[in-house]
Amino acid sequence: MKKWYQYVVAGCLALTMAAGMAGCGSSDSSNVSSGEQVVIYTNADPEAQDAFKHALDKNGFEGQYVMQSFGTSELGGKLMAEGKNIEADLVTMSTYYLDSAQKQNQMFADLTFDAKTIQPTPAYYKPTTGQFGALFVNTEVLQKENLPMPTSIKDLTKPIYKDKISLPDIMGSSTAWLLVQAVYDTYGEQEGTKLLKELEANAGPHMEKSGSGPLKKVKSGEVAIGFGLRQQGIVEQGKGLPIRVVDPQEGNFFLTEGVAVVNKGDSKKKELAMKMAACIIKNSRQELLKFYPMALYEGETVDEAVKPAYSKQFKEPLTVDLLKKHQQLIKGK
Repeated sequence: MKKWYQYVVAGCLALTMAAGMAGCGSSDSSNVSSGEQVVIYTNADPEAQDAFKHALDKNGFEGQYVMQSFGTSELGGKLMAEGKNIEADLVTMSTYYLDSAQKQNQMFADLTFDAKTIQPTPAYYKPTTGQFGALFVNTEVLQKENLPMPTSIKDLTKPIYKDKISLPDIMGSSTAWLLVQAVYDTYGEQEGTKLLKELEANAGPHMEKSGSGPLKKVKSGEVAIGFGLRQQGIVEQGKGLPIRVVDPQEGNFFLTEGVAVVNKGDSKKKELAMKMAACIIKNSRQELLKFYPMALYEGETVDEAVKPAYSKQFKEPLTVDLLKKHQQLIKGK
């Protein structure tokens, strides 16, 4: 019996050791103190955060990180102001902020892993998601209010849509910049600024600081039409709700978000953060594509049914300075 017991114990130990060696990293998190955990700052939506966590937890990193969520403007401000002194070891963020923070602070390390992107990317980040803008329509409210179906952003400046639309505010939402890019690209700065102010007047109390705010109001029936992230509307449309996604004729402009490792002196923690960044890119894309249907890496495909009708890219490189310029044009500051 004693010999049999020893065999069982030895077998259990072998299985435990094998499990600890599986995945992208070590699953032995029992000895990882809070001070040793990798701190991840992110502006990602809940769906993307879940995908990141699933990738990390299923591949050996559970308990070895803490993830903190921020609004895009708030996290962007921290990156620009704090540089390498930021608490985060790993960041997932809008790439225009990553580019601007790197230019100003030289705060990100070159990634030590390879992943073949469709479009060229800098050495210090890899894209995690691509997000298009679009209009959402509550078809029941539209019919009840006897409103015509819009086909463009400019349509929403018509008096008939007064207080019937909800839009994100560029002063607090990066999603709003997708609408602004579409307007300025199509109509130019002078006419575009006039149009954007008319849109703001038509939205009235329904200008939202959150990019997801307009869709919430469209879902609740508080307004008939909103603007936001296209993939979020597709998800609601797929649930059988009376939500229809409309691609505006001005174009579906997009932003990308990416993952970057802060270049700190703690080489051990930086090495762990680098492994986590690689794990996120390698293991979260399949889940992310369900919510953000934009191919970013070689070999990825997206169903034609969910592709935007008018995919476009802004004529100038996206930077924090360009965002501030557009904010100043609209707010007259």
